[in-house]
Amino acid sequence: MSVATRDGTSPVDTPVAPPRVVRQRRVRPGLLGLAVLLIALGGLGSAFAVTSVRATGSYLAVARTVEVGGVLSADDLVSVQVAGGQGLDPVPADQLADVVGMRAAVSLTPGTLLTMAQLTDEPLLGPGQQQLALGLRAAQVPAPKLRPGDQVLLVSTPSEDRGSPSGGATRFTATVTDAVSTEGRDEVVVYLALAVRDVPAVVALAAQDRIALVLTRAA
Repeated sequence: MSVATRDGTSPVDTPVAPPRVVRQRRVRPGLLGLAVLLIALGGLGSAFAVTSVRATGSYLAVARTVEVGGVLSADDLVSVQVAGGQGLDPVPADQLADVVGMRAAVSLTPGTLLTMAQLTDEPLLGPGQQQLALGLRAAQVPAPKLRPGDQVLLVSTPSEDRGSPSGGATRFTATVTDAVSTEGRDEVVVYLALAVRDVPAVVALAAQDRIALVLTRAA
């Protein structure tokens, strides 16, 4: 490169500074892998969030306690919004009409989601049992309200016929499956599950109004 002088002399060749080379930073392979991993995790997190939002729906939850064998009513349930719920298999809110009238196979706790596995259409009968209905006066019922699962004892009472032999009282064990008060009448219909072999004797005693009900264990 030539440089002109102020006094008019001939140009003088002067050395030229070499161009500055910018040194490139060396990228460590470990840091590069970490960055790729963080980006991938961020993508998965976004996908999970979108999936959760899409899985949000209305389901049925228990609003108040329902004992084993109790018949579900609409007031026992409430509709809730739930996000996700994978593996729980809750009952959708639009199936309310399908579950009202079914019985609780297990005790239902308020605040829990309702599942079909908790419900049944069958009466609470065990193997070798049959269901029997007894019409009793309110004063003959041993508790203000009998509940499904209550254990009771049926005891025969003495006959008013003086000519009949007076033997010891006969006892039969049974389980309450339901109890319904008759509106406008002083009568309660108690549904009982008892052994098949005891059914004929209990029916005969009930026809003679010679049966007493004793509560032995509350559910």
